[in-house]
Amino acid sequence: MLSLLRPTAISSANIARHAASCRRPTPISAFHQQQQRSESTLVIAEPSADESSLAPSTLSAISAASKLHSGPISLLTFSSGDNAVGVPSSVTSVIQAKADGNSSLLAETVTNAVVAANKKHGYSHIVAAATKFGANYLGRAGAQLGVSPVSDVVEVLSDDTFVRPLYAGNALAKVIAKDSPLKLISIRPTAFEKAEVSNNSSSTTETLDDVPANELTEWLLESVSKSERPDLGSASVVVSGGRGMKNGENFALLEALADKLGGAVGASRAAVDAGFVPNDLQVGQTGKVVAPDLYIACGISGAIQHLSGMKDSKTIVAINKDAEAPIFQVADYGFVGGFFDA
Repeated sequence: MLSLLRPTAISSANIARHAASCRRPTPISAFHQQQQRSESTLVIAEPSADESSLAPSTLSAISAASKLHSGPISLLTFSSGDNAVGVPSSVTSVIQAKADGNSSLLAETVTNAVVAANKKHGYSHIVAAATKFGANYLGRAGAQLGVSPVSDVVEVLSDDTFVRPLYAGNALAKVIAKDSPLKLISIRPTAFEKAEVSNNSSSTTETLDDVPANELTEWLLESVSKSERPDLGSASVVVSGGRGMKNGENFALLEALADKLGGAVGASRAAVDAGFVPNDLQVGQTGKVVAPDLYIACGISGAIQHLSGMKDSKTIVAINKDAEAPIFQVADYGFVGGFFDA
């Protein structure tokens, strides 16, 4: 009977083997093995009308990238030529992904270049701007990289902790990205200062040659309304009109004011839906997010979706007949009355 209680030789040997097996690290995929690397960031450049300069949203993305860590920052650009791009001093290298014509605007082309650059260099962070262009490829890039993107970041707290808005900006969420060693984020350009371009940048330049060809889609054309006024998303002064402007002809008054101030013209969703102006002038959650030095709202009541697109403006002037209009809650200066009486 006592022999049944005596420990056997197998048990001690098995215990040792079992303990060793428990300590053995769980195998991880080759993808995640290559992601366990030193801190470095890839910033994806936005299209710019002038290929010799960076878009303002790209400069904001570089500024956000510099807050992640002290490691090197690379800039991925797309061009069909050999134009040199002036970059901020924080950028250590510029990677040029050659593209035919306007194919670099396709989500497939951008994603292929991002994946190829990451495979070659092994970044810890990839940063894009939360614009229509960025939103077009961010999800696809996340799927191919096996990473859940953190979108519309307005503040960087650490290399894996970010703040992003919820409920049309009425709440802010602190998000910790832990699903992968690689962090893929998009930043709201208006939430970060634009990095200054340096004339004495010591960044290196390389060409990304091993980008897989895009054979499933083809770029056909784009229809863009051109204006001599500043771009709505980057203008320092924005004059916007709402349904209170009564008709599209009255927007000529706002255009004249914007020209005097050297600014851009915007509109509320109500004005766009009423057909007063084209939808590329819409400011708000479903339009463009702006944060100019001066924002003048004429005949705009201030619906939540509009406020979320302009409430970060440095100075807000509101003109509205309704003294209880929500726009006055965020305005620095207000005039209660009709725009034509102001």
